[in-house]
Amino acid sequence: MDVPLEIRFHNLETSDALETAIRERVVKLDRLYDRLTSCRVAVEAPHKQHRKGNLYTITINMGVPGGELMVNREPHKAREKYAHPDVYKALRDAFDAAERQLLDYKKRLREPVMAEESLEGRILDIFPQSDHGFLSNALGSQLWFHRNAVMDAALEDLTPGTPVHYVETVGESGPQASRVWTAKPHAES
Repeated sequence: MDVPLEIRFHNLETSDALETAIRERVVKLDRLYDRLTSCRVAVEAPHKQHRKGNLYTITINMGVPGGELMVNREPHKAREKYAHPDVYKALRDAFDAAERQLLDYKKRLREPVMAEESLEGRILDIFPQSDHGFLSNALGSQLWFHRNAVMDAALEDLTPGTPVHYVETVGESGPQASRVWTAKPHAES
């Protein structure tokens, strides 16, 4: 991961055993998808329950190329709310859901991009220290892209003039490249 694991506890005491369990599950996530860029885990006991104990909410935010995946596990069924609460069971359920999301994300990445969706361009500038770069499209316009949008290489491996394919989306500040991958040279006959 590019960013160190961040663990937060809300409304409950920090637990070394719980933190160790979280770290072990994050290592498993990182092995499952080696391009995981960051992970933030929050464990929260939102209500103080004197009869039945605390109810735990686990939130996992995973940074992946092109975006972020999030899991938010909280008791939502009546029988879960009043069952014997266990933070380790809540943690297990949340990380199981995170693993499923990562596997789905990996599967979507392997699916071929339709020809009409991908466009061709060239790298203009790379700014590794700022985690972004610019490419030019066929019309000569510049498109911004983030480090996480690069699918088949590291941002530092790209150089100005490198031919790329990309998928254009509209971001908060206008058009941007949400997925970028290097163009493979055609075999000449």
